[in-house]
Amino acid sequence: MDYRANRELTTSSVAEQIGEWFAIERLSEGAEQIGGMVVRSEQMRTIVKALKRLGPHSQTVLIDGESGTGKELIAWALHSFGIEPDRPFVTFNCSNLVDSLAEAQLFGHVKGAFTDAREDSLGYFRSANGGTLFLDEIGELPLNLQPKLLRAVENQEIQPVGSTKVHKVTIRLVAATNRDLRAMMKAGQFREDLFYRLSSAALRIPPLRERAVAIPCFIAHFITRYDLLFGKKIHLISRAALAALCGYAWPGNIRELAHVIETAVLMTDSDRLTINDLPAHIVNARPGCELAQPRPFGGPEVDRIVPVAAATHTLDWNGSEDSQFLLDNVIKKTLVRSLEQTQGNRRRAANLLGVSRSTLYRMLARYELCEQAAGHNEAIEQAIATGPATL
Repeated sequence: MDYRANRELTTSSVAEQIGEWFAIERLSEGAEQIGGMVVRSEQMRTIVKALKRLGPHSQTVLIDGESGTGKELIAWALHSFGIEPDRPFVTFNCSNLVDSLAEAQLFGHVKGAFTDAREDSLGYFRSANGGTLFLDEIGELPLNLQPKLLRAVENQEIQPVGSTKVHKVTIRLVAATNRDLRAMMKAGQFREDLFYRLSSAALRIPPLRERAVAIPCFIAHFITRYDLLFGKKIHLISRAALAALCGYAWPGNIRELAHVIETAVLMTDSDRLTINDLPAHIVNARPGCELAQPRPFGGPEVDRIVPVAAATHTLDWNGSEDSQFLLDNVIKKTLVRSLEQTQGNRRRAANLLGVSRSTLYRMLARYELCEQAAGHNEAIEQAIATGPATL
């Protein structure tokens, strides 16, 4: 019987049976929870090392990164690595400063210092005394307030508006920005002395597209979070949905990914997420990064990273010769790996793949893997060594 010519098992049905679904818990493999962060990429592991070294000291830190990359979470991790993590951690977004009240917001005021000052106010510096003050979007700080911030950082002293009393504060200042502060300095919009004081220790947080290997881990993290929030029990995600999520450029970074997963989990009525649960702009986007191939549902671990274009090509079942060749290689590679993991035991391999033994036998015959099943060690090692990197 010519199994190559036999189309009893369609391309799509075979794909669904062996690796079309990924278990949510498997997507998190290789990731760690450190300081409240999901850490998977080497870039972030390097940053965590820096945070642990800086943590016990009060050095001012500047965090640079695009909006949505998790700069506040980095600041919190830095605080948690400190000697006294139970001390105050106070956050303020400088874009929320009101020009006429900006100084009072930061440094506090006394009763009667200005209209509506009906009582004393500590301000953010004194509220964070003994702990960490995180000033987000420091590039939005008004120019006239910058020298006062510099003095406060340098001298660890603040003077509330309307008061002649100077208060000593002991804080670690962490600032963050998504703007080019060097360009702002050249344009006269940001003081050089303040920039150099803030950036004595500087951390750049890479955008999500530069650490795409972590995307599956974030997907699992947010699915788990919103499962609990919405009372759902999502166990699986389809290969098509995973490829679309990993192929999207994520201009809004982790924040955008979180919102997409939140909506998908909320709206689905199933125990699995499919590409139909994702927004159209993500499904239709051109691949913008790389897909870190996670372990397939029930399958062995795969550590390779391949271009999304190659990975999603296997999803375009249009009957073309190239598509068929790529998908056949994916299926064959999955079969080979299942045999390797089960030491050639066909019954266990069938259970691992979630198919019947008769289906497995037909697939082994179709892809001429019967001999590999019998003498799995040498044949499988050779097949894995020479196989395509599409899985």
